[in-house]
Amino acid sequence: MGEVVNLRQARKRADRQAAQSQAAENRAKHGRTKGEKAKLRVETERAERQLDDARRDRSDRGSYSNDE
Repeated sequence: MGEVVNLRQARKRADRQAAQSQAAENRAKHGRTKGEKAKLRVETERAERQLDDARRDRSDRGSYSNDE
């Protein structure tokens, strides 16, 4: 004969497993560690600073043009 299974416990076990797999999916999709967030922030600030340093302003344009 087969093993007797408590259906309530089996349902709860299945619900817990589904919740755990959903949590793991959400962690992979949205979760980042504090260090990862800080690293991304530093890299973004560095890229913005580099872009600003390479930008030529319109006020600088007069000193380099040959319109005179």
